[in-house]
Amino acid sequence: MHTGKLVFSQLMDFLPRHDFDKCVQHYRGNNRTRGFSCRDQFLAMAFAQLTYRESLRDIETCLRSVEPKLYHMGFRGRISRSTIADANRGRDWRIYGDFAQTLIRRARTLYADEPFGVDLQGTAYALDSTTIDLCLSLFPWASFRRRKGAVKLHTLVDLRGNIPCFVRVSHGKTHDVNILDELPIEPGAFYIMDKAYVDFARLYRLHQHSSFFLSRAKNNLDYKRRQSHAIEKATGLRSDQTIVLAGVKTAKLYPEPLRRIHYLDVETQKRFVFLTNNHTLPALTIAQLYKCRWQIELFFKWIKQHLRIKSFFGTSPNAVRTQVWIAISVYLLVAIVKKELKIDRSLSEILQILSVNPFEKTPVFTLLTNSQHRLSTARNHKQLPLFDL
Repeated sequence: MHTGKLVFSQLMDFLPRHDFDKCVQHYRGNNRTRGFSCRDQFLAMAFAQLTYRESLRDIETCLRSVEPKLYHMGFRGRISRSTIADANRGRDWRIYGDFAQTLIRRARTLYADEPFGVDLQGTAYALDSTTIDLCLSLFPWASFRRRKGAVKLHTLVDLRGNIPCFVRVSHGKTHDVNILDELPIEPGAFYIMDKAYVDFARLYRLHQHSSFFLSRAKNNLDYKRRQSHAIEKATGLRSDQTIVLAGVKTAKLYPEPLRRIHYLDVETQKRFVFLTNNHTLPALTIAQLYKCRWQIELFFKWIKQHLRIKSFFGTSPNAVRTQVWIAISVYLLVAIVKKELKIDRSLSEILQILSVNPFEKTPVFTLLTNSQHRLSTARNHKQLPLFDL
């Protein structure tokens, strides 16, 4: 019988403790904590994400029921819902945001060679946002409609491994295009987005930083064709043109030539018009690259189904951001465990297995690769058959 660490404690060992302590010290997170540290707060919130807890009372009840094991899970302070609520409301959410950035760098290194469907040498990012509905009476600071509250989760995902590299939680009324002002720009990288991000002044900023963007063109785009390039219609391409903007304002905001590609999806019979500043990649590769943007939609669907970001344990803006960043950290933790242990399972399967075994003492690798759950085909000869075939 294995007498080692609890599964939950083994998982936390994958997190760099030194980097976490640096983030806490930077924002003075443990000042006047009265025994319940930032580490305790993170462990309690991570436990809630891993085991699908629904409320602070739920967290308190579950952890207090295994109180003799709390020390071995890493807890040093007393668990109570009021203490966790105070920590979520008062401690700077940037502690967990900065710590998540450490995990992002580690995960991106592990997934640097991961294929994503297009043979591309550089990095490709997908940019989009998702709206999280909130109760207006509980979150009055997040008014979105007359009787509805909401926040937006703006995310930049590295398509190699679906790793979120940039996350911003904003007011529900914030327009998507404004996030381009905060976006870190990587020279040579591709930024794939939808029509909501077509703002030529901001797109020209990407161009000036030697990066590439790919978006769908708006229907009222005013342009002049400079040159048409040869295409193979059998692939779904309908046109590949070099254009310049002809609008009075847009021509000044983006004075350089652009590339306009018309593509027909043979399977769905839908037509797409793409706009990009890349003039070297084949037109079909551009179309295939835009298809990969769907991965960010799958990312949003995954975190909403498997993590607690649709219902929150606190009602303050700080509590909401804290919970979002710790949820992102748990997602990254599962991705890191999958890659470092070379687990041949999906992230959702790994999370499901971990969610029901946090207090076991089985090694994580054995737990995630165990095949004992498979039914044995060997017949027990001491057991009489029900039917004789």
